[in-house]
Amino acid sequence: MSVVIENVKAREVFDSRGNPTVEVDVILSDATLGRAQVPSGASTGDREAVELRDGGDRLQGKGVLKAVNNVNTEIKDALVGLSPFDQEKIDHIMIDLDGTANKGRLGANAILGVSMAVSRAAAASKKEPLYRYLGSVDLELPQPFFNVINGGVHADSGIDVQEFLITPVKRASFRDGVEKIANIYHTLKGILAKKGLETAVGDEGGFAPKLGSTEAAIETLYEAIKAAGYMPKEEIAIALDPASSEFYNEDTHKYNFEGKEMSSGEMLTYYQELVAKYPAIISIEDGFSEHDWDGFKKQTDTMGANIQLVGDDIFVTNPTIFKEGIDKGVANAILIKLNQIGTVSESIAAIKLARQNGYNTMISHRSGETGDTYIADFAVAMNAGQIKTGSMARSERVEKYNQFLRIEEELEGYAKLAHFPRK
Repeated sequence: MSVVIENVKAREVFDSRGNPTVEVDVILSDATLGRAQVPSGASTGDREAVELRDGGDRLQGKGVLKAVNNVNTEIKDALVGLSPFDQEKIDHIMIDLDGTANKGRLGANAILGVSMAVSRAAAASKKEPLYRYLGSVDLELPQPFFNVINGGVHADSGIDVQEFLITPVKRASFRDGVEKIANIYHTLKGILAKKGLETAVGDEGGFAPKLGSTEAAIETLYEAIKAAGYMPKEEIAIALDPASSEFYNEDTHKYNFEGKEMSSGEMLTYYQELVAKYPAIISIEDGFSEHDWDGFKKQTDTMGANIQLVGDDIFVTNPTIFKEGIDKGVANAILIKLNQIGTVSESIAAIKLARQNGYNTMISHRSGETGDTYIADFAVAMNAGQIKTGSMARSERVEKYNQFLRIEEELEGYAKLAHFPRK
């Protein structure tokens, strides 16, 4: 007897920032349960799929009962009785049911919750790990990027750059890389404490010290890497996410960065000088605003041969928008956030498009996370090569890394270990 979707049920739960989010259960006719929780971003692109919120007074207007109700009525009615094993068909039924370009009627949070839960239920029904069900025989543990200093909208640190990340470019295993970062993380905390700086953590588990400038933050990272016994660049590299759309003025077309008003050309010069001064920097994400395609293109032309340039807000995991960026030669890597586009199959399509056109891919969490480890399995299944999912603090971040450790154990001697740059 064929296995079909028997029930779809959503509820309102809470994310790592204490905000409401959607959790979905998909129950199959063989009694298999698939459950998924949807993350939420603080720094969001204008063209992201719409996260449906209730508005009004309850929970400061952030409730998601409308999205929950959409799952429990329209989406449920459309999916009950269908096979859970055709992910693309399920996703497109929901896209068509929504009927908008940005999933604004039913809510991308409603649609994504169901999309993820269906795939998890299907994997469980086949008695396969999620990474195996979503992937195939070719599996890869990604290069992990850890956000250890928070700025921008993720923390009240006074630093405009949103994320300062470190990655173990030299490691014998995924566990070895995590251990190296754990050593640096705790060393960094001690250095900040000795300097009398704040060691409280931001949304993604990184520290939020008032260091005053991007360069001061990078200098502090160099100090911590060396004090922990590692070599910057050769063993531990640095990545930046300025999230520049947050400090770009659309009226003046200027960047209000570190107390200065800077043109696109001045920002490009700044990045070039920064990378020359700190050769451990190997990746810059959203160095230019999603509204400054020309600036991003010039950065790609001048820096793209030597450094990874990741498009996040500018592409929002949308294959159509991403194709436009590819055609214009913007960036050389794409950040993949499932809730930016709203379905598993569309996220996979963006990854395939990147691979076909020589772009790197980096799977990403959101600042408002949950304990759901879906993106860890997804990264392994997709051979994504890279992932960023927070720091070595806050369980909703660390649990993703713990899931990789479990997967590595399950695939011992089998899975490849991704390296940066890709080999």
